[in-house]
Amino acid sequence: MNVVFSIFLETFGDPIGHQPVPASALEHYKNKLPSQLLDYWKEHGWCGYGGGLFWLVNPAEYESVVDSWIGGTTHDTYHLIARSAFGELYLWGENTGSILTIAAYHSRYFLSAPSANSEERDNKIQSLLMWAMTENIGLDLFDEARATLGDLAPDEMYGFVPALMLGGSAKLEHLQRLNAEVHLILLSQMAELEPYELDDEDAQDE
Repeated sequence: MNVVFSIFLETFGDPIGHQPVPASALEHYKNKLPSQLLDYWKEHGWCGYGGGLFWLVNPAEYESVVDSWIGGTTHDTYHLIARSAFGELYLWGENTGSILTIAAYHSRYFLSAPSANSEERDNKIQSLLMWAMTENIGLDLFDEARATLGDLAPDEMYGFVPALMLGGSAKLEHLQRLNAEVHLILLSQMAELEPYELDDEDAQDE
């Protein structure tokens, strides 16, 4: 286990919703996803961290989500490798080695720079874990949502009802536990995906 992942586990504690990764999946994504990520899969499986705040996921289960958000709009092939409890999505571009981050709850995206080699690709995965530890991906609502609504299952997320893009407000009383795939596809249909502006404080800087 490398240093970054050790710190990640110390920060987020024991995983939840553990799903072992079959050898067939490891073979399928070999040379498509970074070796560092596949090593994490092999050792720890697909699961949630921080009580369900951040999830490393099976990309095959989210192909319909990726297609609903960016299908036919990019020359790269993207795989959803991680997500937050509130629908911040992290997609890996297998050709460019870029991470496309989509904040589904307000339909904004940020695209990282491409990776020049396998070392840079592995470093990007570790940077993603650092991002999850240091940024407010819980929207200052996660602990209260978990206490009020309960722990998320691997296929669930916390969603705002009504959605923020329809005028809803980011308050605890507007959160529900929802099926992640269904809600993420629904969000993709509500507004056109737009880039973060350079002065958006929550845009990534990788």
